[in-house]
Amino acid sequence: MRRAGLVVADTLAMVRERAVAGVSTGELDALAEDLIRSAGARPSFLGYHGFSGSLCTSVNEEVVHGIPGPRVLADGDLLSVDCGAIVDGWHGDAAITLVVGGRDRGRPEDLAVMDDTEAALWDGIAALRAGGRLYAVGDAVEASVESALEGRAAQGVSTYGTYGILEDYVGHGIGRQMHMDPNVPNYAVTSTGPTVPSGATLAIEPMVTLGTIETRTLDDDWTVVTSDGSRAAHWEHTVAVTDGGLWVLTAADGGQEQLRARGAAFAPLSD
Repeated sequence: MRRAGLVVADTLAMVRERAVAGVSTGELDALAEDLIRSAGARPSFLGYHGFSGSLCTSVNEEVVHGIPGPRVLADGDLLSVDCGAIVDGWHGDAAITLVVGGRDRGRPEDLAVMDDTEAALWDGIAALRAGGRLYAVGDAVEASVESALEGRAAQGVSTYGTYGILEDYVGHGIGRQMHMDPNVPNYAVTSTGPTVPSGATLAIEPMVTLGTIETRTLDDDWTVVTSDGSRAAHWEHTVAVTDGGLWVLTAADGGQEQLRARGAAFAPLSD
């Protein structure tokens, strides 16, 4: 899974560099498929329940599951890219959000939701521990998002309105299959929920909008958009939980920097 995760990390790094104005989402998808296959891996998404891409490319009000195609990107678009790869039957899955053309092209509110969702992802990951409560992830994500919004309001920033944490789409177990039990909510859940066993591998993936949590699916039966047209961010990593701590399988550094910044134990199984 670490090998698959590194293929995903490399692919997303390439997409970040190549996602510029004038490039279509289909062109990004073709580049991603070539990179994944050249690394000796297979795309997880291609053909999954009929999905036609190696990436999910979701633009602006599209939250998740956007199908790559002829859409041409423009400076300032908020692009979420989800990628999966399979190595020897094992899956890696991660997502990033970026501003096409670079941060200086982004609207302030887009930069805010992008950064705050990424921070919430890492706060959720850091809440994982063997023997701990799985739903602590959602508690941490929601607390992080609420704290970020309150902090911006305290700074006198009034243009951000509110954030919505999607509840219809959640994280999941991952391993020999891309989607496995258990589901991992990205929001606070009152029930105790399951305990995290040592050796668990989970995909944590908060999706946050600049407005409603209500969504609809387009006629392509895949692309999920916000009902109010607000923009959204989506971040994801695949994480292994051991007795010694956490190893983020889809982060190039294994998550060391972000985990230690949050006081969470970093415990790679190998270099």
